[in-house]
Amino acid sequence: MKTLQEIKDIQAAKHGQIDIRFNPDTAEEAVKTYVLVCGGTGCTSNHAAEIIEELNKLIDGAAKRDEIQIIQTGCQGLCAKGPILVVHPGNVFYQEVRPDMVDRIFDEHILGGKPVEEYFMIEEGADGKDIPYVESAFYNDQLRMALRNCGKIDPEDIDEYIARDGYQALGKALTEMTPDDVIQVVTDSGLRGRGGGGFPTGRKWAFASGDRGKVQKYVACNADEGDPGAFMDRSILEGDPHSILEAMAIAGYAIGANQGYIYVRAEYPIAVDRLEIALKQAREYGMLGKGIFGTDFDFDVDLRLGAGAFVCGEETALMTSIEGNRGEPRPRPPFPAVKGLFGAPTVLNNVETYANIPQIILNGAEWFNQYGTETSKGTKVFALGGKINNTGLVEVPMGTTLRQVVEEIGGGVPGGKKFKAAQTGGPSGGCIPASSYDVPIDYESLGKIGSMMGSGGMIVLDEDNCMVDIAKFYLGFTVSESCGKCTPCRIGTKRMLEILEKISAGRGELEDLEKLDELAHYIKANSLCGLGQTAPNPILSTLEHFREEYEAHIVEKRCPAGVCKALLNYTIDAELCKGCTKCARNCPANAIKGEVKQPHVIDAAACIKCGACMDNCAFGAISRK
Repeated sequence: MKTLQEIKDIQAAKHGQIDIRFNPDTAEEAVKTYVLVCGGTGCTSNHAAEIIEELNKLIDGAAKRDEIQIIQTGCQGLCAKGPILVVHPGNVFYQEVRPDMVDRIFDEHILGGKPVEEYFMIEEGADGKDIPYVESAFYNDQLRMALRNCGKIDPEDIDEYIARDGYQALGKALTEMTPDDVIQVVTDSGLRGRGGGGFPTGRKWAFASGDRGKVQKYVACNADEGDPGAFMDRSILEGDPHSILEAMAIAGYAIGANQGYIYVRAEYPIAVDRLEIALKQAREYGMLGKGIFGTDFDFDVDLRLGAGAFVCGEETALMTSIEGNRGEPRPRPPFPAVKGLFGAPTVLNNVETYANIPQIILNGAEWFNQYGTETSKGTKVFALGGKINNTGLVEVPMGTTLRQVVEEIGGGVPGGKKFKAAQTGGPSGGCIPASSYDVPIDYESLGKIGSMMGSGGMIVLDEDNCMVDIAKFYLGFTVSESCGKCTPCRIGTKRMLEILEKISAGRGELEDLEKLDELAHYIKANSLCGLGQTAPNPILSTLEHFREEYEAHIVEKRCPAGVCKALLNYTIDAELCKGCTKCARNCPANAIKGEVKQPHVIDAAACIKCGACMDNCAFGAISRK
């Protein structure tokens, strides 16, 4: 067991070593070359482990092996360019590294001191000149609080977490603050839950804080991240697991709980492995267990693996699952702060919310609430995906506009296409149209335009996306993930999906839009839990902002984006067609006729609208409408 002074000694001894990695001004002080390799899920699936293995082999045979340290980190953020390898000092980023590139990087840069420029991660600047990505807007326009350690430390080494002020906040809370002091600081910070609704975190903790020491209480962490395209919480667990354990212990001290549970998806094997390593290390150091830092405070954390049910992201369904029952929501009230896990008062926050807690306790409420807006303090992490150049993980101050995130940090929409919308909040969220491109990203602003923050997924859509199809995709996800406990969600969402399928098949009627609107409001008002209550949001927001697309499908029997298969028509421009017969030879339905070197024709009745003809035409003669 480590005392608070011993933890501070580790921090002091290691802090300088880690600072040297990232501070170019201290390059001359470096006694080692540090090679950081992204070990997040994305890069690991793209052979990052093989890169690390190859580096270790090369080091074993190198004369300077004691001067080189290989560090597997969490997510570096820029997933589109992974696997990422960073060499310090110098902060040299290598992109899309393959195992066969490692020899040259090792020989020329790590040993020889000469970076391999053709492997650099670069971006074209405003003046047309190439600049390193580390100096680009993707990194420089972010403000990392929840992600402060991700990509910078070895998540499997507790000493590296301690070197970055780890467990200092827990020590401060236990030795310098009362439980009520802790709750007051969290309340004053303005931190709101990052899992969806944005409920004030300090208020939630205060509700559960009564009768400390008299009743059993629990602290729970929602790591059941199930939104399509969302990977924020997973990346924090993979890159900085100790921050969550420290935050949960602080929450336990604040409300008077001695047991915590992390409910994490079994589909997150790297996150689970690193959590298990972190739990073992924290117990060995005495950061979890009996008499933490020599006080009378006891606290421990256990893992519970979810089986992938989206509904278990809802707080009462999550707790029901932890208890060993089928994951179905319970009516509220009573709320979990009064009657939660095993019938006891429970505080439940998601991963990103907890990731902010240690820094708030360490630096104070004023430090945190200097960032963000009047009602939405701090930062927000987004998983940026879809039609965007810089797919990855970003963290920006609340109030940053959608345009800044997409155009500056995200690098804009690829292929010269126009931005059409951004879908935020997953199946519970809505679509933000181009007319709201400059809306500040905060809880209230997104709510006013029919969307929501959600857990932080942000999917960018361009002119080639059909909004009816997008609404159908998200509603289809909700239908398949409904637990079926309440009729409005179980039956109502299914009826809405049937109407959308009818519209996209060209059989819709204008009356269907009124039916969708009526069903949506009924489901929102009467569903038992948040999954059903928010399921209609993608339909309502697309109806509001893109109603003309619905009407085109119904009235004109046309999909403006050319996505809905039943409404597509392929035609051949006789002036452009060279009669090469390639389209006819590749048509699986034999729907294309014509003589060699003569214009061809598509039989619309026989065409199965697979697009093979368009894919194979070398002359741009085939169009889709």
